[in-house]
Amino acid sequence: MVKSTTTMGAASCGGGVLPLASLNHISIVCRSVEASLRFYTDVLGFVPIRRPGSFDFGGAWLFNYGIGIHLLQSEDPGSLPPEKGEINPKDNHISFQCESMVAVERRLKEIGIPYVQRCVEEGGINVDQIFFHDPDGFMIEICNCDNLPVVPLAGDQQRAPAACRRAPAAVNTVKQQQQGSVVPASSAPVTTAAAQCMPSAATAAQAIRVAEESSSHISCA
Repeated sequence: MVKSTTTMGAASCGGGVLPLASLNHISIVCRSVEASLRFYTDVLGFVPIRRPGSFDFGGAWLFNYGIGIHLLQSEDPGSLPPEKGEINPKDNHISFQCESMVAVERRLKEIGIPYVQRCVEEGGINVDQIFFHDPDGFMIEICNCDNLPVVPLAGDQQRAPAACRRAPAAVNTVKQQQQGSVVPASSAPVTTAAAQCMPSAATAAQAIRVAEESSSHISCA
């Protein structure tokens, strides 16, 4: 049984900002959980994990790169907004850092997923972006945004040192696996599925190729 509680009133954390730690997951309402599950596993590399059995509604949980994706089956798929045809980079989206933009573009072409490219130039630094839709029209961005340093605005220096420090997603993933919080949905051994939740060991063998591909970027022209 799922219990829901709504509380109105002053925050209980003693004032100031909420005591947050990290992004845990995003939830996406789907026309078909099955179709979305295939997309997020086969295209983006997420791994299905165990979902609370007390839920009385359809859905699926996935995990990788240090964050979770919670798919929720729509109770009325016909009421959802029509699927989007145009890919608008200024639409709501979630963004993933990648190792090789060239490899991402090649793979999207191979599987026939439409996409658009953008390039941002800032102070001599190039940031490449690729945008495409999931089965429900929710936009996905793949980028090398880590090329840009995180620079706090003037006047907000108090929280800047901690807030502007990037935390490697793979490190967070490993910690959660060690603590037993990432449990695969299938009956496969945890060690097998856990390996899929972090960069593959094969990545090391491909380091030279990735480095060569990442040395070039999508044309900003």
